Amino acid sequence: MMERRTGTSLARLGLTGQGADAMLRELGWWDGDAPVAGCEEIMWALARSPDPDLALRAVERLAQTPPWREIDRTLRTDRGLRGRLFATLGSSTALGDHLVLHPDRWELLADTPDRGNPPPDLARRSANLLRAVGADPAAPTPGTPGGARATLTGADAVAALRCAYRDELLGLASADLAAVGDPALPVMEVDDVAAQLADLAEAALTAALAVAAAEQDPPDELRLAIIGLGKCGGRELNYVSDVDVVFVTEPGGELTQPATKLAARVMRVAGEACFEVDANLRPEGRQGALVRTLDGHVTYYRRWAKTWEFQALLKARPIAGDPDLGKAYVDALAPMVWQVSSRDDFVAEVQAMRTRVVENIPSHQRERELKLGRGGLRDVEFAVQLLQLVHGRSDDTLHSGNTLVALAALSAGGYVGRDDGANLAASYRFLRLLEHRLQLQKLRRTHLLPAADDTDALRWLARSARIRADGRRDVVGVLVTEWQRNARRVSRLHEKLFYRPLLSAVSRLAGEEADAVLSPDAAKARLKALGWASPEGALGHLRALTGGVSRAASIQRALLPVLLDELSHSPDPDRGLLAYRRVSEALAATPWYLRLLRDEGAVAQRLMTLLGTSALVPDLLQRAPEVLRMLATSSGVQSPELTRDPAEVSVALRTTVARQSTPEAAVASARSYRRHEMLRIACADLLGLVEVDEVCAALNSVNEAVIASTLDAVLRAEEERSALLSVIGMGRLGGGESSYGSDADVMFVCAPAEGVSDHDAVRWATRVVEKVRRLLGSPSPDPELPVDADLRPEGRSGPMVRTLASYREYYARWAEVWEAQALLRARPIAGDRTLGREFTAMIDPIRYPADGIADSSVAEIRRIKARVDAERLPRGADRSTHTKLGLGGLADVEWTVQLLQLQHAGDLPELRTTSTLEGLREAAEAGLIDDDDARELEEGWRTATGARNAIMLVKGKPGDQLPRSGRELAAVAAALGYPAGGDPGVFLDDYRRTTRRARAVVERVFYGWEA
Repeated sequence: MMERRTGTSLARLGLTGQGADAMLRELGWWDGDAPVAGCEEIMWALARSPDPDLALRAVERLAQTPPWREIDRTLRTDRGLRGRLFATLGSSTALGDHLVLHPDRWELLADTPDRGNPPPDLARRSANLLRAVGADPAAPTPGTPGGARATLTGADAVAALRCAYRDELLGLASADLAAVGDPALPVMEVDDVAAQLADLAEAALTAALAVAAAEQDPPDELRLAIIGLGKCGGRELNYVSDVDVVFVTEPGGELTQPATKLAARVMRVAGEACFEVDANLRPEGRQGALVRTLDGHVTYYRRWAKTWEFQALLKARPIAGDPDLGKAYVDALAPMVWQVSSRDDFVAEVQAMRTRVVENIPSHQRERELKLGRGGLRDVEFAVQLLQLVHGRSDDTLHSGNTLVALAALSAGGYVGRDDGANLAASYRFLRLLEHRLQLQKLRRTHLLPAADDTDALRWLARSARIRADGRRDVVGVLVTEWQRNARRVSRLHEKLFYRPLLSAVSRLAGEEADAVLSPDAAKARLKALGWASPEGALGHLRALTGGVSRAASIQRALLPVLLDELSHSPDPDRGLLAYRRVSEALAATPWYLRLLRDEGAVAQRLMTLLGTSALVPDLLQRAPEVLRMLATSSGVQSPELTRDPAEVSVALRTTVARQSTPEAAVASARSYRRHEMLRIACADLLGLVEVDEVCAALNSVNEAVIASTLDAVLRAEEERSALLSVIGMGRLGGGESSYGSDADVMFVCAPAEGVSDHDAVRWATRVVEKVRRLLGSPSPDPELPVDADLRPEGRSGPMVRTLASYREYYARWAEVWEAQALLRARPIAGDRTLGREFTAMIDPIRYPADGIADSSVAEIRRIKARVDAERLPRGADRSTHTKLGLGGLADVEWTVQLLQLQHAGDLPELRTTSTLEGLREAAEAGLIDDDDARELEEGWRTATGARNAIMLVKGKPGDQLPRSGRELAAVAAALGYPAGGDPGVFLDDYRRTTRRARAVVERVFYGWEA
């Protein structure tokens, strides 16, 4: 076999670096064309190194040290040394540097019987590190009365401990990498490596405590225990990681200060020699005392601790110092850990913690993050911990701080499917292996994969992880594929771990095998922990959706794990699940509905977001299911149908309605089309695809088209037309600013046909108008569009329709300033266009007076506004969060703009617009208002309008008052783009801040108050 290999080349061996040929000749391993006799296995072991050139450069330096002749001689016969040495030198520049500085440590890598070492364990590692600082391993444990103390202190102790720690790390890493250098050597599992790294950290802290005790000379009766948290506590440590700890001492009192000095010195010694020691998980974090007594810890956790602090305690384990005190600490706090899932804030805090972790990752690194990114290590750890905390209350077999051990216990207990648990464990081990290899390279803390275009780094990582080409892809291709596959598998952990066992609990059929079946109580506990306020109701919905042997039930059983996971992240999972059940039942006869959800993952994800946020969407969806198709994406691009041009929609609606033969059929068609469009706009709004002014413009365009097409249909049915008729939009309709719950504020004007008296024309037009209003407001499965004419002259007491001359006479004789203000939004929207233009020309001098308005009129407008603010705000409403009449709300901004128009539009034609935002921009352009003030008012209007729309979307009915707390407030915040699961108080703070600034502008510009 060796003879067959002798015809190879250095390039084939991966040795392409400059000077490789000369160096190998100097070492005596290469004769220029082939390996020297007896060195074939050395050359092939070198070739198997993750980076042969890097390994050779380290060997070149090692060859200058005194032990080299013995190393070289042993390499020719010691297979284990070859595999470990070259794999280590090609994987870690840091460990290579350590070996060159301390070449006598090469024996740690050898298999030769007279030099080999027994298998490492905690006792042996602790003894080695204690001896390194001059402490007696046979003495009592440091941290106990009479405990071992070092004879080395200060910088000498740190240097000795650092060297001994690197020696242990070198031996462990070489064993870990052995199979990389020689496939025949034993493979060390990543969880075994992690456990030994945790043992090494314990040994290092024990030695650091011995050094600190020698330096500080604490009183003999002082006891100090070091509690490991995080990965060290779980015996799953990385090569380079902070070690999370908590210090507990006895007896306290006057001894607390020397205990604190001792703990602080332990952290410094270990930090300078081995790794960072992080005590920030202690009670009160960085602001809290570094050391507390056992009673002090217990009191804090009973009274003040938050959910995440108990989650951290799940991994608590004594790792150094007084073992009895450490055990007493764990025994005292463990019962609290396993009761935490019953806390009201449990779910919110756990989800918020995970959200904060993801948000802290730079966006350009998220796809490369092994630990914190989607489908990364933290996803596995969070999922396992959450299930432990939920079910560990009643099952103590789950009480392990180790992720893989806990996952195995969850599988054995039926809380997780066996296959799911095994697959997840395999993915976790793969990700941890990559993490270990990345950290070994330079002994730096990192979780970041090399960039996609850094093929050299990716090739090194693949080789160090024992990944090989598969015939179709090179090692880089295999690595990337495996990483992506495992990340995808982990990203589905909520579906697999949390929800599939729930479905088995409610829909297991006779003869159906299930490897994870929860009891009813366990199922309820899990649902409650995952965010459902009514677990019993949720289980009922799941039974209804998945029961039976129908094809639909089968598809639902496949879909629901994914859907439930999405719902759990929505503001109101209970309402979302109920809505999904109702929609599914309503669309049971729609053949493509479930198929679309099954085949289009984006549709299912977006639908759950919508149903878990909005009460309006499911009501509209049951009679407009075709909108679901618009939620799909094509190659990651959103369907353009979801954000259609309002003008295009208007034409399509009127064309569709015009085909109907009777007014009743026409209105039914118009209202059905409006339902469809309201749902489409709501979906685009909730998914963040349109801005608030675009939402208002789209809703307004639909409402105008519905009114116009209904009027056209009624007029077509009339045998004779006694008058021309025009519909004038008022209020938000006239301003193009309709919201989801807006009425259609209008006025009607007519002009008699030739030979028809004004009286007969008005009577005919009134009959037509009343029919339009009746048809649009009549009971129907589709939403009504109330047509409100109360802004007409004389209000409800006045005639519904007037002629142009009647309007002219009324405004000339009786109009008050508020009526001129109302006309600022008057705009023809339907009916005869010529008549509409004539009406506009007639009212322009009234709403845009040439000389502006008198000071007395300004005072009257301010008086009316103050009266509206005082009298129309509902009893019990919060003025700071009322979107319409609250401080800085819609009325404040709109009245301010309208006052400027009444004062200046006579001279400035640019101000003659019915749009609030357009009027505000023109006022700023004309210098009537400061640019900064205009921006504050615009932001206030947008914020209040968006919030008002969100209230309707969430509640399914109009409202102006923001919810004060609870799920409705969280849903409103989510509807406005705030993170689901985040603190809705952030939204409230932003709302109040924005409207407060707008109100300050209103007080200066509208009321004329000086700051």
